[in-house]
Amino acid sequence: MATIAYPQSYYAASANPVPPRPALQEEVQTDVCVIGAGYTGLSSALFLLENGFSVTVLEAARVGFGASGRNGGQIVNSYSRDIDVIERTVSPRQAQLLGQMAFEGGRIIRERVAKYNIQCDLKDGGVFAAITSKQMGHLESQKRLWERFGHTQLELMDKNRIREVVACDNYVGGMLDMSGGHIHPLNLALGEAAAVESLGGKIYEQSPAVRIERGANPVVHTPNGRVRAKFIIVAGNAYLGGLVPELAAKSMPCGTQVITTEPLSEELARTLLPQDYCVEDCNYLLDYYRLTSDKRLIFGGGVVYGARDPANIEAIIRPKMLKAFPQLKNVKIDFAWTGNFLLTLSRLPQVGRIGDNIYYSQGCSGHGVTYTHLAGKVLAEALRGQAERFDAFADLPHYPFPGGHMLRVPFSAIGAWYYSLRDRLGV
Repeated sequence: MATIAYPQSYYAASANPVPPRPALQEEVQTDVCVIGAGYTGLSSALFLLENGFSVTVLEAARVGFGASGRNGGQIVNSYSRDIDVIERTVSPRQAQLLGQMAFEGGRIIRERVAKYNIQCDLKDGGVFAAITSKQMGHLESQKRLWERFGHTQLELMDKNRIREVVACDNYVGGMLDMSGGHIHPLNLALGEAAAVESLGGKIYEQSPAVRIERGANPVVHTPNGRVRAKFIIVAGNAYLGGLVPELAAKSMPCGTQVITTEPLSEELARTLLPQDYCVEDCNYLLDYYRLTSDKRLIFGGGVVYGARDPANIEAIIRPKMLKAFPQLKNVKIDFAWTGNFLLTLSRLPQVGRIGDNIYYSQGCSGHGVTYTHLAGKVLAEALRGQAERFDAFADLPHYPFPGGHMLRVPFSAIGAWYYSLRDRLGV
């Protein structure tokens, strides 16, 4: 089997050095087999190990190979659909539980970084930037909503105030969330993997799960080995493939594109983002950006439905960057890459159990850095018999895409075109 390497991203080029882990070549026995060494899998493994379970993690490529090691690196609270949307569709108790959990993922990240001394360039502060007065009104409502659930580290910013934190003339205002922030996402995943191993967990790379033998004592098969377990956690997200057909039918991999500039001068970097906050705008198809520890600008945006790799990523994203920062017109782009996230029709995560012993979480819909860390805790609680928070997610409806696999891409692209048009028209 060919070895799968990291994509040629800035994150892979600047990752903390870690030797490759071995592939599984034998049969092993464990309490829990976790499929996928991204944030969901690693978070689940850590919480389980801390509570006395034995854990084996199978990764088809390298730790953090998928979205966990390719994303924009922004710590953003809540879900891809906010709590007010959830409140309109579920019971008050379920909405209360989901609302209370909406801000927990970021706290878990900070706890992990502190407890296990993870070197991932953690910085506090995230900005939601409004391009229109309608978007600004939404941020005002969002602030009231989040404060209702006890989240108070928020500041509304007018046009003059936001200009103090981001050198872009496109915004009429914004909201600063000091519990948001940014990290080097691959180094966070690598640090969490090291923490898993420090507690006795086993991680096998280049070991894709090719078949699950279901039953009272399930077995996960890889090309050259197998894992016998009491429980399985499926955490492959957009890179799961067809391993669990009932999960693939209700989700769709989508690609997002990211570019990274050459290192900027200290003066230019400080001019762009004086407080070193990360930024995302409020459009449906949003742009997001931040500085790295070595003063590059990471800029991402766009969605490719069906997860096809564009031929020229820089041609797609560079114009977006220059619209925000025309002063970067002569700056070279050193890295450009794409990565997949998993979209659900409701834009809410899909969490559940298949049979008595196969648990899963998937479909962060582009909002995964914080949610995946919460998901690991919630899955671990369920395996320990504390299922109330797990059930709050599991009871959310899981809708299939209209027309199944053949039509999910065109239907989603049409919907995205509609909302993108609304963004451009400011309606």
